[in-house]
Amino acid sequence: MYHIYKKNFFKFFYAILFGIIGIKSFAPYNIWFCSIFSLCGLQLILLYSNSLKESTLIGFFWGIGFFGYGISWIYISISNFSDNLFIVNIILISILIIYLSLYPAIFSFLINFFFKNTKITRFIFASPSIWQIIEYIRSSLFTGFSWLQFGYTQIDGPLKYIAPIFGVEMITFLLMIISGLIIFSLIKKRFFVFFISLILLFSSKFFKEYKWYIENPKKKATIALVQGNIPQKLKWNHDFIKKIKEKYLNLSKYYLSKVDIIIWPESAIPSNELENNEFLTNLDLILRNKKTSLITGIIESNKNQYFNSIIVLGDETPYHYPTKNRYKKYHLVPFGEFIPIKNKISFVKIPQSNFIPGKYKQNQLIVKNIYFSSSICYEIIFSKQIRDNFKKNTDILLTLSNDSWFGNSIGPHQHFQMARMRALELGRPLIRVSNNGITGIINANGQIKNILPQFISGILYSDIVGTIGETPYFYFGSLPIWLITLFFLIISILINKK
Repeated sequence: MYHIYKKNFFKFFYAILFGIIGIKSFAPYNIWFCSIFSLCGLQLILLYSNSLKESTLIGFFWGIGFFGYGISWIYISISNFSDNLFIVNIILISILIIYLSLYPAIFSFLINFFFKNTKITRFIFASPSIWQIIEYIRSSLFTGFSWLQFGYTQIDGPLKYIAPIFGVEMITFLLMIISGLIIFSLIKKRFFVFFISLILLFSSKFFKEYKWYIENPKKKATIALVQGNIPQKLKWNHDFIKKIKEKYLNLSKYYLSKVDIIIWPESAIPSNELENNEFLTNLDLILRNKKTSLITGIIESNKNQYFNSIIVLGDETPYHYPTKNRYKKYHLVPFGEFIPIKNKISFVKIPQSNFIPGKYKQNQLIVKNIYFSSSICYEIIFSKQIRDNFKKNTDILLTLSNDSWFGNSIGPHQHFQMARMRALELGRPLIRVSNNGITGIINANGQIKNILPQFISGILYSDIVGTIGETPYFYFGSLPIWLITLFFLIISILINKK
């Protein structure tokens, strides 16, 4: 093994470097073409691999660079807000990075095992198909972690117009094809192939002027998004709950009767809903008198089961527990909101790790006759879940979050970028409210309408108009990408046998 490392040091070094470069294509850097550069680098180094073991290690080290840099922000939450020993925190983040790096390692092994030659089949058909399958497994296994899919890098890039038709997965698929064509054109000196890759890269702009949605003036509202900026170390301290509620009330009171809807972030009230019954009942009465509704995150408990929930106050019907107009988070964060196989890893001590998931499909929130398809924090990265809960009468997408776990890192920017892709895929404006940012309003075309600076206590006041119309992605979801993946995989196998 030492001989392999010594002999191939530069290959592994460049693999790590190209992995790191790939992260520059994501927010907050937004250098979209770095995604192509990173994938080109991986595919090029794999061509000069001398063995399957070396190929696997190249993919693994690419993953170390990519995920080691791209999700380093997770360490902040583990280190600052857990009771673990330093070495335990290092082990946890290292295990996660190593685990995620196994996926590009498996891709590298498979592509060089089955498609060692440099036929164009490898680059057009085999690579994108295998990558799609590997990415699907990554987004599904052990509850899934689909963070940092390359398709998100195109939210401001030339391939963005594919999203409402085929979704973010197809964009990733195309990026693999484009990078493969570029490498093939370089090694074979067939520059017309490079020209084809450019055509493919910019061809989606033909759909730029096509609108899959129209605004619905009947579903217009004025809103006030409240960013409390509560320090995470105080947020879950029971002694500060009263002060936290007072802060949100003080920030919001000016907008009572001036706006239709006030929205507080995820777990803005960080305590048991039943324990806050008097507070919520009184607030509900005030809101109804002022003809303003409130959407807020709260912790719901039922028979010693805890749910990360969203409730609505100020409805025509007075508040009482448990109101039906609510949402319970389905997709919980492993080692954040629940600990898998808890009895086997009892040495891991992380607060707020005993939540129960809600149902996969849930009713929309209805506020002021506007239908909100809702999600909480981490869930917004799961395009299938958001689509499966989307309805034809959905007016607006809503996501509440609390990214203060991750400090001043790149994590919240990546999170906001993925939220933008959901708006683009489904052709609906999206409201995102976060404790310390990024709080903002995203138009139905994925562009940012309004945004609040991070790390301030403030209000984002705006109007918002729901949209109607269905994108092809709403109708077909991931079916087209899987049909193409299967077809491409069959083609690559058949041609490779010749």
